[in-house]
Formats: sequence, C-alpha cells, structure tokens
Amino acid sequence: MISADGWQHYCIWEHSSDVRDLYARRCRGEEEEMTAHAQAAELLEARMRDGESVLDAGCGSGYFWHSLRRRHISAEYWGVDAAPSLIDVGRSILPEFGLPAERLQVRRIEDLDGEADHVVCINVLSNIDNYHRPLERLLRIARCSLILRESLKPGAEYHYVKDRFLDPGVDLNVHVNHYDLQEVAAFVQSYGFSAEIVTDRRAGGEPEQVIGYPHYWTFLVADRAPMHREAKGGEQ
Repeated sequence: MISADGWQHYCIWEHSSDVRDLYARRCRGEEEEMTAHAQAAELLEARMRDGESVLDAGCGSGYFWHSLRRRHISAEYWGVDAAPSLIDVGRSILPEFGLPAERLQVRRIEDLDGEADHVVCINVLSNIDNYHRPLERLLRIARCSLILRESLKPGAEYHYVKDRFLDPGVDLNVHVNHYDLQEVAAFVQSYGFSAEIVTDRRAGGEPEQVIGYPHYWTFLVADRAPMHREAKGGEQ
C-alpha cells in the first residue's frame, strides 16, 4: 500500500528526541547562543534597517529569533522548516519571547515564493541532496542579502551516510555534502549578488566533526548588487 507521508517518515529531524529537547532548551534561552547564530546576526545587523523582513530558511524551532532580540535588531522575522515537530516546539515556546506563533511555518525551501529583505540559511543545504534548486529559490527571494553557512571547501564531495544519533530503532541515512566553495560563489554571483567568503568563527577554517563526519563550515555573504536590487523592487 502506498502512502503520502514518505517525507516525514524519512526526515531524520523527525526522529530525534534529543534534538527536539535541545531545540526546546534553546527556545527557552537555557542554552548558550550558537556561535554560528551570533556571527550570522552580526553580519545581518550590518546590512539591516529597522523593520525589514528576515526569512530564516531551515530554522529548526526558530531560536535565531533570540539572536536578533538580544542585539535589539528590529526585524520582521519569519522562520520555516520542513520538520513539523521542530516548528511545533518553537510555536509553543517563542510567543513568550515576543514572536507570534504564525511567524513559524512548516515549509520546505522549494515550496517558498515571494520576497524577504534578508535571508539567513544556516547548516541546511549540506544535509540535502544538492544545493542548486534551494539556493536558487533563496536568491530569488532575497531582496537585499543572503547569509549562508554551509560545508564549503575547495573540491566538492557528496556522501549519503548513516545517522547514528537518531532515536533507538530508527535506521536512516543523511546527506553530508561539502560543496565546492568557488562553484557556489560563482552560482551566487550569477544571480546578481556579490559573494564574500567569511571565515566561520567557531570552526576557524578547520573541519569540525558533526554526527561523526567532518564539516567544513564557511560563511558566504551575498549582497544583491544595487542595479539588481532596484530591478527586484520594481517587480513588486
């Protein structure tokens, strides 16, 4: 018998009670701020005007909201994630900290359309099959800038490996991909953005083991060129 719940059944983020518990603690402000979120917020702050919109693509439970709030960044924040259980965590907790529950939505990146002034995407594209389609969608959405943190290095590698940190009895694989840094930068530039490579503060240019596999965390900061920004605004 064929069913239509395959996405959720095979989604690793729907099969880790440890991750849900960690994300709940982050939403409650009980965990130290992620270094990646602190750095992303600082990069974003330098580019934002008060009241501009921020789309957090692959937001988990939306706890990047705290990084904006702590820095008094006035933003219209929206978070989307493909894992319903993680969005439910944020919806149940973050309204206590000023984020309306409806600002967190269950969406895959490929489902998105429209515009946001700024887009943030942290540790997402490296764990899906490839970056081209979702990154294209984010670049089309971003009116001003995109802050991207992924596993980027000279020379691409694609791996589909066992995730050994899921709930007992769950046997699923996950993509652990490392994209070619210059290829991704050229892709970003082809959509009318600059592409600045920024050393990740946590990793410092060295590989970091995550779920037992190396990740080459790097920030790529994309700013839409002024002429392209004006054309984008004219489409509204």
